[in-house]
Amino acid sequence: MSRLTGVGVSSGRAGGPVVRVADPLPEPATTPAPADPVAEAARIGPAADAVSEALFARAAKVSGDAKAVLETTAAMAMDPALTSQAEQNVANRSLPASRAVFEAANGFADALRAAGGYMAERVRDVHDVRDRIIAFLEGVTPPGVPDLERPSVLLARDLAPADTADLDPSLVLALVTEEGGPTSHTAILARSLGIPAVVAVRGLLDAEGVGASVDGDTGAVELSESEVEVQVATRATEAEWDGVGRTEDGHPVKVLANVGSPEDARAAAEAGAEGVGLFRTEFCYLGADREPTVQTQRAAYAEVLAPFAGKPVVVRTLDAGADKPLAFLAMGEEPNPALGVRGLRVAFDRPEVLDRQLEAIAGAAADSGAEVSVMAPMVATAEEAAWFAERVRAAGIERAGVMIEVPAAALCAAEILQAVDFVSIGTNDLAQYVFAADRMAGALAELNDPWQPALLRLIGMIGEAGRQVDKSVGVCGEAAADPALAGVLVGLGATSLSMNAGSLHQVGAAVSAHPLTAFQSAAREATAASTPAQGRQSAKP
Repeated sequence: MSRLTGVGVSSGRAGGPVVRVADPLPEPATTPAPADPVAEAARIGPAADAVSEALFARAAKVSGDAKAVLETTAAMAMDPALTSQAEQNVANRSLPASRAVFEAANGFADALRAAGGYMAERVRDVHDVRDRIIAFLEGVTPPGVPDLERPSVLLARDLAPADTADLDPSLVLALVTEEGGPTSHTAILARSLGIPAVVAVRGLLDAEGVGASVDGDTGAVELSESEVEVQVATRATEAEWDGVGRTEDGHPVKVLANVGSPEDARAAAEAGAEGVGLFRTEFCYLGADREPTVQTQRAAYAEVLAPFAGKPVVVRTLDAGADKPLAFLAMGEEPNPALGVRGLRVAFDRPEVLDRQLEAIAGAAADSGAEVSVMAPMVATAEEAAWFAERVRAAGIERAGVMIEVPAAALCAAEILQAVDFVSIGTNDLAQYVFAADRMAGALAELNDPWQPALLRLIGMIGEAGRQVDKSVGVCGEAAADPALAGVLVGLGATSLSMNAGSLHQVGAAVSAHPLTAFQSAAREATAASTPAQGRQSAKP
């Protein structure tokens, strides 16, 4: 028997026979050159269309997060920029169609990876689309989860979001991957489907075994050389939640959604979100070779805000910089983009870009009737926070806040809160900066575990600063989507929790199940722990 450990990202214990997911297709060859480049290039468009149609057909059979992921992947497959670049690779470089698609997609993926954060998390999507189109061109079965004949534990290097989106929880007992991290789409969707999952399991693919036992809480994985009896994850009965975020004794805690598109917003509203804690505005800029006009932005933002008329929505201004694939910024290259000019720092030299975005946000708020607040990303000092707040209020927006995602801002939270109306903690970025661990690096996934005591202690400092001045402290990283951790965050001083739509009901129910004092006690246990696993075990209200 092999005993391995990774990062548990979806709660529950399960076991059963193993099914291994095949690795992606091998890299296509650069030869032979096509005899007829025009005909070869003409094969790419229909292949991309076929992949897109198949994904849209799958999306039509599901709902919620799964539907949104499949539709997003389908739209990526039909992206004319990807098809055009691949066709140019055939025409200008005499590459076979498969190789042309491979190189075009990798170029897009590299740009997203350099962008970091949420954009970097889409790299797996691009690779998935790439492999599906190549499989169609070569007439082979696309990579992904095979048809399951019996309940099984899936083992994989990684899983594409489109593969995870419509998994059948009655057949998939658990998911285990060698790569990935706590904020990956695999983790998010596994939680929404109620499937136990462990990621970043080193040595998984080299280990032998025909059966597996998986603990999604501790991250323990046992591979057995003999069959393992099927153990279906014991899932708690869906708890009652009346849609109002509060603890058992009535302490208010807003349960909000993270959105980045009109589709996200509609799904969140349908799922019962009390509002939006993080509206990512980058969708309006991606792929643009020039800055979108105020009117273009206003219309795009209003479409996202519309489902939340009369409800609170926190809009994050453009999180971009020299590391982002935004041509109109023309900022050149930096040796370390993650530590460079990004987020609010872009606006210091280009305040007019921020001012135009604020004008568009104010207009969209008026058009939609949503109660809009605005916050800035990558703020490090109280001086930066005050500069931003002044511009927000000059644009006619009443509430200004900032993201706390770098340690300096956490340490200066009291001073920052004197300058703004609220703060929101981005646990994903804060973790990677606290531990100097790239959140996209599977080998470092354990350091980005949101249960890390050092991270929770920083969150507690921010929560205490909020209490001292009676201002809101939200959490909008994926940590808020963990029902067990949500209570700890409330105990640390979080006044709102923002997450993917699929986790809203579960988190709302978890928060309403205990009084504030129980969560404060759980928070003390979690911050006193020496490891994330110890914190998970001890921090139970």
